[in-house]
Amino acid sequence: MGRCLIVDGLNLAYRCFHAIPDLSRSDGFPTNALRGWVRSLWRVQDVYQPTLTVVVFDSGEDSARLELLPDYKQQRSSMPEALAQQLPCLKEFSHLSGMTTMELAEVEADDVIATLAKRFSAENQDVLMLTADKDLAQCVNDRITMLVPVPTAKVKSGFQELDPRGVEDKFGVPPSQIAHLLALTGDASDNIPGLAGVGLKTASKWLRQYGDVDGVIRHAGSLKPDRFRGQVAEKHQDLLLNLKLTNLRSDLTLPAIEPGKADPQGLAAFLKAMEMNGILQEAAKRFPS
Repeated sequence: MGRCLIVDGLNLAYRCFHAIPDLSRSDGFPTNALRGWVRSLWRVQDVYQPTLTVVVFDSGEDSARLELLPDYKQQRSSMPEALAQQLPCLKEFSHLSGMTTMELAEVEADDVIATLAKRFSAENQDVLMLTADKDLAQCVNDRITMLVPVPTAKVKSGFQELDPRGVEDKFGVPPSQIAHLLALTGDASDNIPGLAGVGLKTASKWLRQYGDVDGVIRHAGSLKPDRFRGQVAEKHQDLLLNLKLTNLRSDLTLPAIEPGKADPQGLAAFLKAMEMNGILQEAAKRFPS
């Protein structure tokens, strides 16, 4: 039995990019996200000692969800150029330090993470998902834990662990109802419109009472507060569509996961080229060869 760490690559990359003031190499190439990336991944590996680390990246648009909702994620602005420049570096560091990276064309990283988490947990392995994406809370169970980076102002204090009880404390519903909760409230980060005025408190109360989105729709005429009754009845098809969008797939056919092997010499050359001398010294201690 092992412990697998699955990293939501872009989610962590954005957090590292915004958490650290602008840093760059002597030639002006940005390195702020890369420095945060190295520190974050080494920190979580030191604390949790995973036997396998898989970093999952989005490779482009999610064709299946765009077919359902053409506006899916279309509100998002382009990746900052300074982060886009560093993205290949994040992947190279991960590879050189022995982590496995994965990205599938036209498949959202969340679905890949959900599939990997289900696969590893079925093999009696403990799974840690490093992400701040609330969609992935639906995957949490007795073997799958969500590690949420703390706010950037407190980045040195580590990560919040969400087990099934932690998910319910945070969102008001257990993991099995997270997709239903997001279908009702909407998810601004994915451009999924929920019911106007319905927040976590109201939606979680309905789900505790009626079980799922279908149950809420069937009881639209008796919902409290009653001002939402007409809206639920009118938008019931939209809610069912939302549920298709918020439910993550965990049945993808994925390639076999090959554990990575660190390349200490390659890593040293990479860190020298990036002028990250302090991290190079730490790498020498982690990879003595």
